Amino acid sequence: MKNQPKYKILFVCWGNICRSPMAEFIFKDMVQKRGLQDQFLIESAAHSSEEIGNPVYPPARRELARHGISCDGKRARRITRADYDKFDWILGMEQLNLRYMLRQFGGDPDRKIRRLLDFADYPRDIDDPWYSGEFTSTYADIVEGCEALLRYLLPEGTP
Repeated sequence: MKNQPKYKILFVCWGNICRSPMAEFIFKDMVQKRGLQDQFLIESAAHSSEEIGNPVYPPARRELARHGISCDGKRARRITRADYDKFDWILGMEQLNLRYMLRQFGGDPDRKIRRLLDFADYPRDIDDPWYSGEFTSTYADIVEGCEALLRYLLPEGTP
Protein backbone atom coordinates (compact mmCIF):
# COMPACT_ATOMS: atom_id res chain seq x y z
CA MET A 1 0.00 0.00 0.00
CA LYS A 2 1.28 3.46 -0.96
CA ASN A 3 2.16 5.84 1.87
CA GLN A 4 -0.16 8.79 2.39
CA PRO A 5 1.39 12.18 1.61
CA LYS A 6 2.39 14.20 4.65
CA TYR A 7 1.28 17.52 3.12
CA LYS A 8 -1.90 18.02 1.08
CA ILE A 9 -2.14 21.39 -0.63
CA LEU A 10 -4.94 22.80 -2.80
CA PHE A 11 -4.40 26.08 -4.66
CA VAL A 12 -7.55 28.01 -5.61
CA CYS A 13 -8.33 30.97 -7.85
CA TRP A 14 -11.37 32.19 -9.75
CA GLY A 15 -11.31 29.91 -12.82
CA ASN A 16 -8.40 27.46 -12.33
CA ILE A 17 -6.84 28.44 -15.67
CA CYS A 18 -4.18 31.01 -14.60
CA ARG A 19 -2.97 31.55 -11.03
CA SER A 20 -3.94 28.34 -9.24
CA PRO A 21 -2.60 25.97 -11.92
CA MET A 22 0.56 28.08 -12.10
CA ALA A 23 0.90 27.65 -8.32
CA GLU A 24 0.17 23.92 -8.57
CA PHE A 25 2.88 23.27 -11.15
CA ILE A 26 5.44 25.69 -9.71
CA PHE A 27 5.05 24.05 -6.30
CA LYS A 28 5.20 20.54 -7.80
CA ASP A 29 8.42 21.56 -9.58
CA MET A 30 9.97 22.90 -6.36
CA VAL A 31 9.03 19.79 -4.41
CA GLN A 32 10.25 17.44 -7.16
CA LYS A 33 13.62 19.24 -7.38
CA ARG A 34 14.05 18.57 -3.65
CA GLY A 35 13.11 14.90 -4.09
CA LEU A 36 10.10 15.31 -1.80
CA GLN A 37 7.27 14.58 -4.23
CA ASP A 38 6.15 11.49 -2.27
CA GLN A 39 5.47 13.69 0.75
CA PHE A 40 3.05 15.98 -1.09
CA LEU A 41 -0.35 15.89 -2.73
CA ILE A 42 -0.65 19.10 -4.76
CA GLU A 43 -3.71 20.12 -6.78
CA SER A 44 -5.56 23.22 -7.90
CA ALA A 45 -9.19 24.16 -8.40
CA ALA A 46 -11.59 27.04 -9.06
CA HIS A 47 -14.32 28.48 -6.91
CA SER A 48 -16.18 29.51 -10.09
CA SER A 49 -17.71 27.07 -12.55
CA GLU A 50 -17.26 29.08 -15.76
CA GLU A 51 -13.95 27.53 -16.90
CA ILE A 52 -14.54 23.92 -15.79
CA GLY A 53 -12.90 21.48 -18.21
CA ASN A 54 -10.81 24.12 -19.95
CA PRO A 55 -7.01 23.80 -20.21
CA VAL A 56 -4.57 26.24 -18.61
CA TYR A 57 -4.84 29.64 -20.31
CA PRO A 58 -2.19 29.87 -23.08
CA PRO A 59 -0.25 32.86 -21.66
CA ALA A 60 -0.04 31.11 -18.27
CA ARG A 61 1.10 27.91 -19.99
CA ARG A 62 3.74 29.87 -21.93
CA GLU A 63 5.02 31.56 -18.76
CA LEU A 64 5.42 28.19 -17.05
CA ALA A 65 7.16 26.77 -20.14
CA ARG A 66 9.62 29.70 -20.12
CA HIS A 67 10.78 28.31 -16.77
CA GLY A 68 10.85 24.68 -17.92
CA ILE A 69 7.58 23.73 -16.21
CA SER A 70 4.87 21.75 -17.99
CA CYS A 71 1.19 21.78 -17.09
CA ASP A 72 0.13 19.37 -19.82
CA GLY A 73 -3.15 17.62 -19.20
CA LYS A 74 -4.41 20.05 -16.56
CA ARG A 75 -8.11 20.88 -16.88
CA ALA A 76 -9.98 23.33 -14.69
CA ARG A 77 -12.11 21.84 -11.94
CA ARG A 78 -14.28 23.37 -9.25
CA ILE A 79 -13.71 22.93 -5.52
CA THR A 80 -16.08 20.61 -3.70
CA ARG A 81 -17.08 20.34 -0.08
CA ALA A 82 -15.03 17.10 0.06
CA ASP A 83 -11.89 19.11 -0.70
CA TYR A 84 -12.09 20.70 2.74
CA ASP A 85 -11.58 17.31 4.39
CA LYS A 86 -9.08 16.05 1.79
CA PHE A 87 -6.55 18.91 2.00
CA ASP A 88 -4.49 20.33 4.89
CA TRP A 89 -4.09 23.75 3.27
CA ILE A 90 -6.47 25.46 0.85
CA LEU A 91 -4.67 28.48 -0.52
CA GLY A 92 -6.39 31.24 -2.45
CA MET A 93 -4.61 33.79 -4.56
CA GLU A 94 -6.56 36.81 -3.27
CA GLN A 95 -8.96 37.84 -0.53
CA LEU A 96 -11.95 37.44 -2.87
CA ASN A 97 -11.07 33.75 -3.31
CA LEU A 98 -11.12 33.30 0.45
CA ARG A 99 -14.56 34.87 0.81
CA TYR A 100 -16.01 32.58 -1.84
CA MET A 101 -14.33 29.50 -0.35
CA LEU A 102 -15.63 30.29 3.13
CA ARG A 103 -19.12 30.45 1.66
CA GLN A 104 -18.69 27.24 -0.37
CA PHE A 105 -17.18 25.30 2.52
CA GLY A 106 -19.57 26.75 5.10
CA GLY A 107 -16.72 28.24 7.15
CA ASP A 108 -13.19 27.24 8.09
CA PRO A 109 -13.27 25.51 11.49
CA ASP A 110 -9.80 23.94 10.96
CA ARG A 111 -8.19 27.20 9.78
CA LYS A 112 -6.99 25.70 6.49
CA ILE A 113 -7.95 28.59 4.23
CA ARG A 114 -5.37 31.30 3.58
CA ARG A 115 -3.88 33.36 0.77
CA LEU A 116 -0.70 31.92 -0.70
CA LEU A 117 1.21 35.12 0.00
CA ASP A 118 0.13 35.08 3.67
CA PHE A 119 3.23 32.89 4.13
CA ALA A 120 5.52 35.52 2.55
CA ASP A 121 7.28 38.42 4.27
CA TYR A 122 4.83 40.86 2.62
CA PRO A 123 1.35 39.26 2.66
CA ARG A 124 -0.84 40.45 -0.19
CA ASP A 125 -3.12 39.38 -3.02
CA ILE A 126 -1.76 37.99 -6.27
CA ASP A 127 -3.24 40.01 -9.12
CA ASP A 128 -5.26 38.14 -11.72
CA PRO A 129 -3.25 38.13 -14.97
CA TRP A 130 -6.43 37.37 -16.92
CA TYR A 131 -7.20 41.08 -16.44
CA SER A 132 -3.73 42.59 -16.06
CA GLY A 133 -1.88 40.56 -18.70
CA GLU A 134 1.07 40.52 -16.29
CA PHE A 135 1.92 36.81 -16.32
CA THR A 136 5.60 37.43 -15.55
CA SER A 137 4.85 39.34 -12.33
CA THR A 138 2.17 36.79 -11.41
CA TYR A 139 4.75 34.03 -11.86
CA ALA A 140 7.20 35.91 -9.58
CA ASP A 141 4.53 36.42 -6.89
CA ILE A 142 3.57 32.75 -7.00
CA VAL A 143 7.22 31.66 -6.74
CA GLU A 144 7.60 33.95 -3.72
CA GLY A 145 4.53 32.42 -2.10
CA CYS A 146 5.52 28.83 -2.88
CA GLU A 147 9.04 29.33 -1.50
CA ALA A 148 7.58 30.86 1.67
CA LEU A 149 5.12 27.97 1.98
CA LEU A 150 7.97 25.44 1.70
CA ARG A 151 9.94 27.27 4.39
CA TYR A 152 6.85 27.18 6.61
CA LEU A 153 6.15 23.49 6.08
CA LEU A 154 9.63 22.01 6.09
CA PRO A 155 11.87 22.01 9.15
CA GLU A 156 15.26 23.67 8.89
CA GLY A 157 17.83 21.49 7.24
CA THR A 158 15.29 19.72 5.00
CA PRO A 159 16.37 19.93 1.35
